[in-house]
Amino acid sequence: MSETFGDFEDLLKRALAPVDPPADLANRFEATLTELTELAQDEWESWELAAMRDPRNWVRPVAAAAIGTTAGAALVLLRVRQQHRRRAAKASGPIDLAERTLHAVADETRRILDR
Repeated sequence: MSETFGDFEDLLKRALAPVDPPADLANRFEATLTELTELAQDEWESWELAAMRDPRNWVRPVAAAAIGTTAGAALVLLRVRQQHRRRAAKASGPIDLAERTLHAVADETRRILDR
């Protein structure tokens, strides 16, 4: 019985061992978010105000706004998080780190919106 329990414990340890993500996962994720944001911006740019009188035409602009906002926010957070260690090393304290992080969020947001 104890041998069976030991085997079961070994199986659980192997099954629950941490797995490292692929090295290029962050790059692929960022590329996907960038593409979604750009597609949503293109959709918004092609939209005509006169067509909005009919509620059936509201789906695409609303979906583009939701997808673009979500992907853009995730992209900002991803990029700010990637630079966290560098900002933390330069910061003189927690308040300075918070200020630097807020500036980084604002800068990344401007970069995305300027595209």
